[in-house]
Amino acid sequence: MAVALKPAFAPRPPPQSGGVDRLESSDCDTCGARALSVCGAADDPDLQRLGDLAEVIRLKSGAALIREGEPAPHIFNITSGSLRVYKLLPDGRRQITGFLFAGDFLGLAIGETYVFSAEAMEASTVCRFRKGPFRVLVANSPPLEHMLLDRTSHELAAAQNQMLLLGRKTAIERMASFLLDLPGHDPTRPSAPGHVRLPMKRGEIADYLGLTIETVSRVLTRMKVKGLISIPSQNELIVERPERLRQHASGEL
Repeated sequence: MAVALKPAFAPRPPPQSGGVDRLESSDCDTCGARALSVCGAADDPDLQRLGDLAEVIRLKSGAALIREGEPAPHIFNITSGSLRVYKLLPDGRRQITGFLFAGDFLGLAIGETYVFSAEAMEASTVCRFRKGPFRVLVANSPPLEHMLLDRTSHELAAAQNQMLLLGRKTAIERMASFLLDLPGHDPTRPSAPGHVRLPMKRGEIADYLGLTIETVSRVLTRMKVKGLISIPSQNELIVERPERLRQHASGEL
């Protein structure tokens, strides 16, 4: 029997306004996310200019980086940790649209105001750039411009995959797809084969997959009983039968 797909979202508390520390400068040479981010395409002179433009922000778990509806003067590059990106409906329901990790850029396709909110799921660091100077630098650096175009194309593909995930897949197919896809988004913290880090809570997974938290718990238990996964802790999961999980993700079972 298929698991019910009724998306029910509980009203969420406002994000924490504290927990944000700002530093004056960045050190691109020691940044662990450099090779994975747009900055990796910059040659030494452009990298120096990027470093001069960047303001490093340290976020505590739960702290808000940006809020929906606020003026959007900045672009962000995540250098460590992880963030949840979401939109709120007028009645307080939340739809998480993505989880971002080191190397991800935020705000590339934003207008004059932020159309979503972003909060830290754990202690995180972010480089912040003012849009105007950043765009001038990119316009004069073909490698950076090419990398940004490539990132934008990947974001569009990810949005299309998310539409498919929410629109056509069953609950177990959504969860299987999520668990198989998640490790590839956090390459600065590699884990043993089959191990999946879960910095997000069960409710956040539910809000991302368009399910209830009860359905998420039920599907994970069902997978565990079938021997597809094991759950050593709330923040870690092990895929025991990857081929079987892939069959669930593709709808073959």
